[in-house]
Amino acid sequence: MSEVETARAAMKQIEALSGYDGPLERMGGLTNLVYRAGDVVLRLPGAGTETYIDRANEAVAARLAALAGVSPEVLHADPATGLMATRFVDGAVTMTPEGFRQRPGAAARAGEAFRQLHRSGASFAFRFELFAMIDDYLSLLATKDVALPEGYHDVVAEASAIREALAAHPLPLAPCHCDPLCENFLDTGERMWIVDWEYSGMNDPMWDLGDLSVEAEFDAALEAEMLTAYFGGEPTPHDLGRMVIYKAMCDLLWTLWGLIQLADGNPAEDFRAYADNRFARCKALMGQPDFARHLAAIRRGPG
Repeated sequence: MSEVETARAAMKQIEALSGYDGPLERMGGLTNLVYRAGDVVLRLPGAGTETYIDRANEAVAARLAALAGVSPEVLHADPATGLMATRFVDGAVTMTPEGFRQRPGAAARAGEAFRQLHRSGASFAFRFELFAMIDDYLSLLATKDVALPEGYHDVVAEASAIREALAAHPLPLAPCHCDPLCENFLDTGERMWIVDWEYSGMNDPMWDLGDLSVEAEFDAALEAEMLTAYFGGEPTPHDLGRMVIYKAMCDLLWTLWGLIQLADGNPAEDFRAYADNRFARCKALMGQPDFARHLAAIRRGPG
């Protein structure tokens, strides 16, 4: 059965699409099959994703994010199969690093969307715990035939100082997206929508801002635009420090995710290069003189 035929068969399970016989437009997605069907977006989960994604948690988060006003309406979400359908956002542009650079105010609109999400009071079912996820991904990779980048375990050991600094001043967790790829942002020019809640959970909100800065390749000006919109002014040294620290830590984590895709034979991208590049970027940031200053600000705590 072809991918389109598989999508057509899945549509029969969704009330909002059961009578649709119009065209299917393939949309982006590194691990899943995503199609536009009229005013509905259909998502079929990728092969193997059930080993590291909890679809029940995703469904809860997607619905709560829609209620918070930052994500499209969920029309169907089956935790057993991962099949999902959401309302198509008309007039929105799927973001890229270039899009964030070229669309005036896009970084600020992303910051505002994160602020709305983080302050929504929503309670996601999953807790996104960075170091536990690194351990889980390493355990999963131990069952697969793929090599870690040279020195990976050494950097994980070095990151124990970050773990201790963060644990010294625990902060309230917020509902977070946790995987802010540019392609998960839809911009109308007036409002930024966030989609794809596979990795979402309760987390330090600075993870979202740091990770987006990495994914969108923000320069200092765009990063400042996002932060100013989020905080309504300058961030404190403690907030800024956490954001910068997470820029390195997201690369440390997603290096392993890339290796899982490589081991699973995902053809969407050169995942060996993806993983190696992310790890190199993590080491480079951790080696910068300012990194120690930001870590010291975290150790001092807020205020």
